[in-house]
Amino acid sequence: MSYDRARQLLQDELRHLTTINQSRRPWHMPIVAALTISFPVFVGAYFGALPSGIKASLGAMVILNTPLVGKLGDRIVTLMAWGFAMAFCFALGLITQQLPFLRLPVFAMLAFGVVMFGRYYQQAPPAGLFILMAAAIALFIPVPLEHLFVATGMVMLGSGFAIAMALLYSLFLVATRPISPKPELSYRPDTISESLIITLFVIVALSLAIALKMSNPYWAAVSCFIILQGIHLRSMWIKQFHRLLGTMIGMLLAGWLLSLGLGIWGVAVAILAMMICIESMIDRHYAIAVIFITPLTILIAEYGSGLPVIAAHSQAIINARLIDTALGCVVGLAGGWVIHSSKLQAPFQKIEAYLLAKFS
Repeated sequence: MSYDRARQLLQDELRHLTTINQSRRPWHMPIVAALTISFPVFVGAYFGALPSGIKASLGAMVILNTPLVGKLGDRIVTLMAWGFAMAFCFALGLITQQLPFLRLPVFAMLAFGVVMFGRYYQQAPPAGLFILMAAAIALFIPVPLEHLFVATGMVMLGSGFAIAMALLYSLFLVATRPISPKPELSYRPDTISESLIITLFVIVALSLAIALKMSNPYWAAVSCFIILQGIHLRSMWIKQFHRLLGTMIGMLLAGWLLSLGLGIWGVAVAILAMMICIESMIDRHYAIAVIFITPLTILIAEYGSGLPVIAAHSQAIINARLIDTALGCVVGLAGGWVIHSSKLQAPFQKIEAYLLAKFS
């Protein structure tokens, strides 16, 4: 019996790994998103300011939060809220970078706010992923204090451009597709408790990465957050397996790209190509999407820092990223056990009950 169960489990996992799901998004959305996100990079390459273009493209990633339901006004207001959150979190991350002892408490506050906002407003993935990633990167990338306003301005320009593109695209969608009603907003039980748990484990992942003196500790926090977006424990396990497998394959692609010593135009073209692949596959097959997410995030971090990228150091970058991702996945899966254990979640539910009774 145990042999049959093990064989069935293996078959189920293989089926998940080899199944390409049907996309639930319009076929042209990946193209619009990829063009919007990569356009600032091409502008930066044209003016010889690639790091600034990459920072603007980070802000432009808010277009991935464009709602596909509700009236036009609701969609744009939601996107503007995410755009403000992106700029605010990035700026606060840069400020906190100057005071390292505040990194963990400030990131915890931002993470809790992003998770709560996404859950209350029932935002579909990526929800607050890229906002949290922007804050995490800003905590560690080397940006002098005197460049804070310029760097934040680039992110805001990218967000503004994305909102303008989303407005045009939403006008097209509203004109050509029936408008689906926006879900009714109401507080759902365990929203606060689950947000506290997610925040706690994201901070644990970041703390461990910092304690182990990893070169890019924010990858551990982002990986942990991605795993904890799963709704069910099984979906968390599947996402963790897909992420680790996709990351390992993506490392080979990242190593090849870094070894090429890409020029500024080569980086821009690579980001455009990878964004198209990611957005085309993200809701079809997560592992395939991660193959391209891995080199994309490495290119953004390495070329967006403004420091010279040395091809000889590519192996060290790849090894560090793989360890960061594995650490984040392990911590994220532990957080998943807590979320789905009524006994372990009980203390957090008591905190939620107290807060609701105190402020309602």
